[in-house]
Amino acid sequence: MAKIKVADIKGYKGKRKLTMLTAYDYPLAKLVDKAGIDMVLVGDSLANVVLGLNSTTEVGMVQMLHHAKAVTRAIEQALVIADMPFESYQKHPQDAVDNAKRFIDEAGCDAVKLEWFEQCLQVTEKIVEAGIAVMGHIGLTPQTVDKLGGFKVQGKDAESAKKLIQQALALEKVGCFSLVLECVPDKIAQIITERLSIPTIGIGAGPYTDGQVLVIHDCLGLFDRYRPKFVKQYVNLSAIILDALKQYKQDVEKSLFPDKEHSFTIKEEEIKKLLDSL
Repeated sequence: MAKIKVADIKGYKGKRKLTMLTAYDYPLAKLVDKAGIDMVLVGDSLANVVLGLNSTTEVGMVQMLHHAKAVTRAIEQALVIADMPFESYQKHPQDAVDNAKRFIDEAGCDAVKLEWFEQCLQVTEKIVEAGIAVMGHIGLTPQTVDKLGGFKVQGKDAESAKKLIQQALALEKVGCFSLVLECVPDKIAQIITERLSIPTIGIGAGPYTDGQVLVIHDCLGLFDRYRPKFVKQYVNLSAIILDALKQYKQDVEKSLFPDKEHSFTIKEEEIKKLLDSL
């Protein structure tokens, strides 16, 4: 399968559902790519599920670039999108363009993702004008969750839902190739999806979007600090890994590992020569 391009993602709208997962390192990114997932997001959720931090606002360009490089080394087919971290795009449009270019030029990503904020349209337009593909993100925006009243579903009344629709249309107009809808009522996500010509990717936004995204540590059972309602856990790898680690501990303590199969040997005559020389 050939490398997926932004034009391919846009062209799939209305033809088939799109898949997207996060990845933050080489091994998991490799598996995601082998599974045929369309898009890989190097998410700022790195802060929570990999680094053990409390907020996505606690990671910056250094960490995000480091992990983005690891992911792109693994990917052969999927479109790789990097989350622009907190304060890398909100302060000045030119800073946003420069930081976005770093994800493309230094890390080898294919696109960047921006969460909605007050100057989002201006910044998005500048990045697009610089030739960089941008995925928008509206609804629950974790980087500015304090301004939204916490981790709550957005657009639950007519007034706030109308604002989300207006944001979506405006982001499409300034050049976004796709849009993440997070924690939005399913019917509102459906209205947005039907009104846009670009694909919508839902996370906690119901079944009517053009595609879905999940944090890989959530769906694999590798993060147990909390689990949002919208997460489907496909396997509990934490339990499997824990069992394996306990078995390793037991094998070492009982001198069952390493055994002959997992050891290197030397000929007895060489041992004798060694001992005679000592």
